[in-house]
Amino acid sequence: MKSYNNLYEQLISYENLELAFKRARKRKTQKDYVIEFETDLENNLRQLKYELESFSYNPAPLTNFVVRDPKTRKISASHFRDRVVHHAVCNLIAPIFEKDFIFDSFANRKGKGTHPAIKRFEQFLSQSTFYHKKTKERERERESNLVMH
Repeated sequence: MKSYNNLYEQLISYENLELAFKRARKRKTQKDYVIEFETDLENNLRQLKYELESFSYNPAPLTNFVVRDPKTRKISASHFRDRVVHHAVCNLIAPIFEKDFIFDSFANRKGKGTHPAIKRFEQFLSQSTFYHKKTKERERERESNLVMH
């Protein structure tokens, strides 16, 4: 197994934190908490960098709320600056782990997700003998119904 050096230095680099901010704000640019963070972006990122460098960083308590859409779920959301740190970590570890994932792992991966997973499932389904047998039976049924009417 390959070893990786200086990951923490890469994690806390200003460039990585800046990229993490851009990824954390994606599709949230109009949210108050993003606007507030971005208003003093350089100082906020430098403060995060300092806290990470000095090992004094502490995540804020999670915000809990309930969503009903349509099923009821309890959501625990991180503070925005903590999400920046999450993205900073993912910027480093995703490329390391990505190459070890199997092709058919679809959760939380770039270019993957629900729709590609369904398409892949449909490919497997269409290749299965059971599926072909049932499809042929349905075709024969339709043909016989057409002949009878």
